[in-house]
Amino acid sequence: MKSVWSESCNFKKRESLNGNIEADVVVIGAGITGILTAYMLKKKGIDVVIIEAEKICSGNTKNTTAKITSQHSLIYDKLIKEFGEEKARQYASANELAIKKYKEIIENERIKCDFEEKDAYLYTMDNVEALKKELEAATKLRIKAKLLENTELPFKVKAALKFYNQGQFNPLKFLEVITEDLTIYENTKALEIKEELVVTDKGMVAANVIVVATHYPIMNTPGYYFIRMHQERSYVIALENAQDVNGMYIGIDKWGYSFRNYKDLLLLGGGSHRTGKNEAGGKYEELRQVAKELYPNAKEKYHWSAQDCIPIDEIPYIGQYSTETPNVYVATGYKKWGMTSSMVAAMILSDMISGNKNDFAEIFSPTRFDMSASSKNLTQDVIETTKNFIAQKIHIPSEQVEKVETGHGGIVEYNGEKVGVYKDNNGNIFTVTTKCPHLGCELQWNPDELSWDCPCHGSRFDYKGNWIESPAIGGLSHE
Repeated sequence: MKSVWSESCNFKKRESLNGNIEADVVVIGAGITGILTAYMLKKKGIDVVIIEAEKICSGNTKNTTAKITSQHSLIYDKLIKEFGEEKARQYASANELAIKKYKEIIENERIKCDFEEKDAYLYTMDNVEALKKELEAATKLRIKAKLLENTELPFKVKAALKFYNQGQFNPLKFLEVITEDLTIYENTKALEIKEELVVTDKGMVAANVIVVATHYPIMNTPGYYFIRMHQERSYVIALENAQDVNGMYIGIDKWGYSFRNYKDLLLLGGGSHRTGKNEAGGKYEELRQVAKELYPNAKEKYHWSAQDCIPIDEIPYIGQYSTETPNVYVATGYKKWGMTSSMVAAMILSDMISGNKNDFAEIFSPTRFDMSASSKNLTQDVIETTKNFIAQKIHIPSEQVEKVETGHGGIVEYNGEKVGVYKDNNGNIFTVTTKCPHLGCELQWNPDELSWDCPCHGSRFDYKGNWIESPAIGGLSHE
């Protein structure tokens, strides 16, 4: 499974760390957030290095739909109600500035990354009132927007909210240029942070400042990000011979889909679910059925999926990791707007680290954590986490290993213990422990990705038990 971006770009190979080094700043994670932060710090004359557990942009950055927008579904009416107009304006201004910053860098560095200025649309089949409220809020925050009745989608909508002058691009082509002069150590996994020291599997990095840009923070404490957010997966197929919709669209209804074009392809997205909650599978098939109905002559060229961290109040955490770790910074919780949020994070963090004032840092501060603003979401996350801890102890499956069908996986009882079993198309059996090494939740099988996923905090492992995504930092034991 490769995204269209992965097919179009190859980063130059970087060596692993070999021993102990020192730097002013060490960034953990060579995704778009880490790269942009390091890029901006270097522009300020700060000595910075990046360490990456695998390859550059091998995580969620390569699996984006690559929309650069300040339109983040239904967000601004909610922000004004929960945080007030001033802080909502900080959020809006930060994301509007992020779009301009991308344009500036692309122009200054003369990057050929297929950047296009496009309008972004929220559409609905029945909830017009929600779009009206969002328009009113956006207007208050000085975002140029308009409510429409007609779009270029292949079906009739009741209303669509248009945000003007947004952007889309090929992120890996962009980052290939940005990384050219950065010091990056690949295949170097961070294992522990000790005050001003990052311990890796290849040596240690001593630094005055540490930036954790690992999608999901790798330290459980302090910070406690594992109770502040959960993770969700969503799916994309890229179609040839489909319509040019001339913009970026996302539906606000429960079964809404996203649409945007890249060159001669249409990217159709949807099927979102909490990570670890896709036992039935069929998310790609759902998108293929939609494509068949809307674009009967289209042909699938690529398909891929992405994972997003969802904060309890739907605002990213960008700033100091915790009050107890003043030299450690974090950027996480982008919901589903990683391209814009990563630029916002880079601007905030580079300002904070270099001692400059940032006008919109307050709304994103990880120390805000207002339980009252999002107590319902927090309660649901705690319920899910607690339920899955209990499931590890009391759920007793009835299946036996020999009953697992070819090409399928699941949890079975084997030798008196619960074991994750996958049987490939040749009948080979792969077994792993079902306990997530992060905090012990019971893993669930994802048939769409052939992976073991954690429903508590979103760690993922392949069918052999190899680590795919954090917050876990190691793989599963297996037989």
